[in-house]
Amino acid sequence: MITSSETSGRRPREVSFEADLVVVGGGLAGACAAITAARAGIRVVLLQDRPVLGGNASSEVRLWILGATSHMGNNNRWAREGGVIDEILVENLHRNPEGNPVILDTILLEQVIEEPNIRLLLNAAVHDVEMSAPGTIAAVRAWCSQNSTTYLVRAPLFCDASGDGVLGFLAGAAFRMGAESKEEFGEGFAPDAAYGELLGHSLYFYSRDTGRPVKFTAPSFALKDITSIPRYHEIKATDSGCRFWWFEYGGLLDTVHQTEAIKWELWKVAYGAWDYIKNSGKFPEAETMTLEWVGTIPGKRESRRFEGDFMLSQRDLVEQREHEDAVSFGGWAMDLHPAEGVYSKLSPCTQWHSKGVYQIPYRTMYSRNIDNLFLAGRIISVSHVAFGSTRVMATCAHNGQAAGMAAALCRKHGVLPRAVPVAELQRELLKAGQQIPGLVLQDPEDLAPRASVHASSCFELEELAPCGEVQPLNASRAMLLPVPAGPIPAVTFLVEVARATVLEVEVRGSSRPANYSPETVLHRQTFELSPGRAQPVRIAPDASLDSPRYLAYCLLENPDVSVYVSDQRVTGVLSLSQSMNRAVAKGARQEPPAESGIDSFEFWLPTRRPGGRNFAFRVEPPLCAFSATTVANGIARPGLQPNAWVAAAEDSAPVLSLQWPCAHTIARIELAFDTDFDHPMESVLMGHPERDMPFCVKRYRILDERRNLLFECTQNHQTRNTVRLDSHCTTSALHIEVLETHGAPAAIFEVRCYEN
Repeated sequence: MITSSETSGRRPREVSFEADLVVVGGGLAGACAAITAARAGIRVVLLQDRPVLGGNASSEVRLWILGATSHMGNNNRWAREGGVIDEILVENLHRNPEGNPVILDTILLEQVIEEPNIRLLLNAAVHDVEMSAPGTIAAVRAWCSQNSTTYLVRAPLFCDASGDGVLGFLAGAAFRMGAESKEEFGEGFAPDAAYGELLGHSLYFYSRDTGRPVKFTAPSFALKDITSIPRYHEIKATDSGCRFWWFEYGGLLDTVHQTEAIKWELWKVAYGAWDYIKNSGKFPEAETMTLEWVGTIPGKRESRRFEGDFMLSQRDLVEQREHEDAVSFGGWAMDLHPAEGVYSKLSPCTQWHSKGVYQIPYRTMYSRNIDNLFLAGRIISVSHVAFGSTRVMATCAHNGQAAGMAAALCRKHGVLPRAVPVAELQRELLKAGQQIPGLVLQDPEDLAPRASVHASSCFELEELAPCGEVQPLNASRAMLLPVPAGPIPAVTFLVEVARATVLEVEVRGSSRPANYSPETVLHRQTFELSPGRAQPVRIAPDASLDSPRYLAYCLLENPDVSVYVSDQRVTGVLSLSQSMNRAVAKGARQEPPAESGIDSFEFWLPTRRPGGRNFAFRVEPPLCAFSATTVANGIARPGLQPNAWVAAAEDSAPVLSLQWPCAHTIARIELAFDTDFDHPMESVLMGHPERDMPFCVKRYRILDERRNLLFECTQNHQTRNTVRLDSHCTTSALHIEVLETHGAPAAIFEVRCYEN
């Protein structure tokens, strides 16, 4: 029993913590920053002002996680972000292919609480800071309404991943809000005043078919006149969740301090839209549907952006500029929305893509005037136009991993963020699975590059056999193939011809070797074809390449011709079509205004499985791009080549072996498998037919030189496996036996071996 007669001087309970790093904000950026720093060995306190993690990805908002893959709607092949966010997406697909947002909540919570170096404080809203000196944060205070407790957390380093930049704002960090002029950064896409300077918030609802009639009475605050939404005619009864992304409002208001007013307007829109669906009489299919869930907090797009030592801008994205301190990448479109949102008569978004992914430098990820403050998530140092691309969640998460690793190196070297050794930061990120375009891992501690690597077999791409089915050339289609330096190989397709016609074919490359936009014609042929089945079309270029790269062997649109397809799938090989994804583009060719400073080019897109089969073809000479030695080349995904060892399809017992001239004591082995980096793995709502990627190794064993069993894995679905041997093994060889995959021929991107 507790009693008290005191009536004055009462204060909430205060609890103090100390850490090496305080992360404010538990969205994907903050969670990935915290996990990365904790795994690197430093103590982290993660403060989240909501009851769950994930921010816009959580069950409170329910937006799908996306990044550079852009729904597979651009030319950024194999562009899913790596590291911690990849681990989360792969795990979510495995457990939750239906896209249940509550399951994603549990996965994010599990990922954080399983790290012993993280103290997670939920429902903890930061409201004050203590400064030890001008430009240096000493502590933060946070209030938890659920336990009536104030937290005081001290640390030498802080990371603001709060979305609105609450910590940076309180600490006095330099920030911007709104759009820059076209002149400041030379940005042709910078919006004018009529379009507006801020993106708004969105709020979604879910519906469910109950199988029996359901009535709906709208609340008094619901929107009465649905025609006040210019796009009301696009409302569908079958849409729900973030398919209503265009239910947006607030870009003309203060998107920090007027968020509650914005939320009420979005509730008005959401309930008004459902009233229209249920009671207008225009949607008979909605008779048995009920309103199952409506968001209670809006998903924010934009508020403050903070200034670092460098501000990323439009030209960095479009020109794919290289930065010596690159630590991450982006690839979503520059995606701006009219400030009036759902009430605007303009298109709800304007999206322009770069031809490929772009680097994000470390200098955007710390404050220029607060010495111990990292920036993560949507608040990093970018212009409004560049923000239109970097703001999406998978990109934010990838940047968060970079900030978390940088914090660990600050503690290791006793320095502040600006003085982090960039080369070491890049190396540690690559080791953790982070993708940094253009960089190759060179790790002096890794024993694998010192070994001779060989395999029981290596796939040679000579033929993909026809399965008997055909695909019509109702659009231009292509095979994207890894071609070595030297003469360009000949490729023979099989076609079926309905009536006499002329088929045009081309071999195309990209203007930048690391891109996949087929824009440069290297070879062109025409074929006069007669009606008939299984006719060979042999594309034989008289040209050479000075370096390895991917080329597209294109069969141009011809409704009288169909091409035979194959059931065979191989790591790093894709079929494409010259097409569009309406979710992220207005057409099959991007045609921006001439003064925008953005490139025009065609979209050549893959099709998701279970469709999207490869074409049947033969290649002369065979493509030998899948050798065993690639597992030690420092690249762990397709790039200029597949960068994977792939076993021959007929090899029933694939084995990859590493042999050293003398014995080494090995304590840890790092493996990277193919979980199809081209797949976006949207986290909620959409649903996926697969739980696991077919190229991924499911079961494997690791043996020593005498074939003694060192380790066995029976159920893998993840990209990266860290194998810690119980007792350190001294051996001159390792043998990795692939016992089973999830469907496609065995493939391994990377093997690294360490003595500790």
